[in-house]
Amino acid sequence: MTGAGGLYAATICPMTPEGALDRASLERHFEAVLSDPGQAGLLLNGHAGEGIHLSRAEQAEVVTIARAVAGPRRILAAVSNESTAVAVADARAALEAGADAIMVFAPFSWALGADPRAIVTHHRMIAEETGAPIYLFQGSVGAGRTAYTPDVLRRLLEIEAVAGIKEGSWETKAYETTRRITRAERPDVAVMASGDEHLFPCFVIGSDGSAVSLAAVIPELITALDTHVRGGRFEQARAIHEALFDYARLVYGAPGHLAAARLKVCLAELGRIASPACRAPTPAIERAEIDQLMAALRPCLDLIP
Repeated sequence: MTGAGGLYAATICPMTPEGALDRASLERHFEAVLSDPGQAGLLLNGHAGEGIHLSRAEQAEVVTIARAVAGPRRILAAVSNESTAVAVADARAALEAGADAIMVFAPFSWALGADPRAIVTHHRMIAEETGAPIYLFQGSVGAGRTAYTPDVLRRLLEIEAVAGIKEGSWETKAYETTRRITRAERPDVAVMASGDEHLFPCFVIGSDGSAVSLAAVIPELITALDTHVRGGRFEQARAIHEALFDYARLVYGAPGHLAAARLKVCLAELGRIASPACRAPTPAIERAEIDQLMAALRPCLDLIP
């Protein structure tokens, strides 16, 4: 495993019913996640953390709170903006607040198409303007140019500041392609499996860690899965996979883009955050779906060591 790897929890961002940051719940959330010693650190303000719904000041405040809790553990701060200049400014604010590195999420418009030169320029400028280590996000298969082609990935790996990849292809062949290209071009770059319900096969193939939002709810189980695979205890690992798969398919399934809301309702049901509120236009999760989520989560909780 490279020094940039490890298991990172992609955290959520608790809010009050009025839409303000719930700072007390946010601090408790970070403490709960990091109570698992297997977590190398936190990934903040990503998709699960609703970073696109936060102002720059709020994103930086999330980092500040996390820094106070995390101690020496690493903090990756996500930036996601259509404008490179805005993404650079967001990244600088996060670094000043205490982030160790920047996770560059592809602008959503790239799902409709993007010139490879624009993709490389966006990442290169963030790296050069901040001087920080950066992590790439390899989007899911079928998500347009947010899933970087082999040629684009090779060009991104030419950026010296690239330290790791959150590999979210959600497809084993694509994951293996990313891993092989990175091993050939930049063996120092951490390839971190991040298709939540497909962690087991990716860990078996070989991974430098993960950066997943399931770890915001059940970090101990992600650590246990990784530990069992590395120890060759595949029966125990498969049992964890079976439970994770059933839960993850509900969290990340259709209708899409509600994963953060679904994770929040689970944490609220467990009493770990005060409210499952998200900002508009994200809809509330209905009771019937909450019951389904909790029914799938309970077998995962039962497997926590």
